[in-house]
Parts: sequence; C-alpha cells; structure tokens
Amino acid sequence: MRKPPHVIEIFLNPGEYYFGDRDTRIRTILGSCVSITLWHPKLLIGGMCHYMLPSRQGRCAPGADGKYADEALGLLFEEIRRSGTAFEEYQVKLFGGGNMFHRQLGATQTHIGIRNADAGRELVKHHGLRLAAEDLGGAGHRTVLFDIWSGHVWVRQLATQSAEQCSDRKSGALCRHA
Repeated sequence: MRKPPHVIEIFLNPGEYYFGDRDTRIRTILGSCVSITLWHPKLLIGGMCHYMLPSRQGRCAPGADGKYADEALGLLFEEIRRSGTAFEEYQVKLFGGGNMFHRQLGATQTHIGIRNADAGRELVKHHGLRLAAEDLGGAGHRTVLFDIWSGHVWVRQLATQSAEQCSDRKSGALCRHA
C-alpha cells in the first residue's frame, strides 16, 4: 500500500471523477455515495468517480454532472474513448452505499446508499462491463484508495458509533480488492 515517491495523489470530492495513468493514486471518502473504479490491466490506466445520487430523475440541466451515477460513468466513458480503448477491456469495482443514518425505514423505502449501490450495479450490467469486486452497503463510511499502477483498491470501512453494535465487520479493518 506504500505509494512510490513519483506517484501523484488525487482526492475526489462528491461529484468529481478522475482518469489517469500508472503514476496516479486516487483517494476518496464515501458515506452513502458510491465510487466506480475502472482499470485497464494491460495499459495501467483507469479512473474513479464519486457520485451522490442515482440520477437526476428527469430534471434538465446543461452538461453532464458527476453527482449522478449515470452521468459520472458517462464522464469516465468519455475519458476511455479519448484513450483509444474499449469499455470491455476494463475491470470494474464498486464501493460505498453505506447507511449513514441508521434509521429503520418502512417496508417500501430504501436509504439513499442502497439506491446508489443498486444504480451502480445496474449501470455495470447495462453496459456489459465485468464487475471484478464490490464492497457496498453496511453502516458507516469508507475510505477508498485506488492505485492505478496495480489496479488494487484499498478500502477501510468505519462504522459510526451507533452502528458498531449491529455491524458484523471489524471497525477500521483494511481490505484489499485486487
């Protein structure tokens, strides 16, 4: 997990995305938001987005906005087109979608984290992409590091204090998604 000295580190805020090469590490912190990582194992290029909502739900606005799952993935697809590669050459991983409020919802309701996770899975399926790994749902937030030189994504999920009692994951455990 040690970063080589020449590698640049990019931090993504909600609604942002980044596409880079083997000299890049991308980092973000997710609650109910979701990140999609795309990695080309032969060329060692890839990207990550950090979206907040599944879609605009019919609201019109000019230009793509990385806050929405479908548009964030579209922005990454534009970068893939510019690189001269094809979508199906990439490994895809999904992270986030945590329940940040720990409220019980009615039988017909789901929290935004679950809706974000479902949107990510549906987009992967819709575009015929290979899902190599996912770490979605649960309670609390995640720190995510994506090392483009190796394709590894490191995830640490921290449950909030009220969720620690109901979580079966070790708080603060660091997991690698190779």
